[in-house]
Amino acid sequence: MGPPTGEVGGALTYLDDRRARILEGFCEAVVPGSARVGPVVYVDAILGRMPEAERQAALAAVDLLADAVAEGPGALAAHAGSPPFLQLRALAIEAFYSDFVAPTATGPGAWEEIDFNSPLATRLRKDWSYLWQKGMG
Repeated sequence: MGPPTGEVGGALTYLDDRRARILEGFCEAVVPGSARVGPVVYVDAILGRMPEAERQAALAAVDLLADAVAEGPGALAAHAGSPPFLQLRALAIEAFYSDFVAPTATGPGAWEEIDFNSPLATRLRKDWSYLWQKGMG
């Protein structure tokens, strides 16, 4: 299986189109500008590496927050301390600040945006292909 396309409705494995759109809205609300790196693709791949119970909890969190995401930041803020919000928030932040950029995303990654350019970081070449290795889900 190759890497997902990074487009909502593309080759995602664990997120259907509805959940992908909700999660995309959540990520953008929590980490403004993150849509350009394709965080949904990263989260979908991470879902495949989670134990089944954790994966189901994450999917349930997406479902639980769907209306709040649709209603906007004010409605989402009302959930800010809840476990579902915190779980998705952690995934959204990881998806962006890990410097992931989905194969079809426009980028740039977070490290460029925040000027994270230490000598070691500038030599690092990230290979995200491990996220899509067989047997991960």
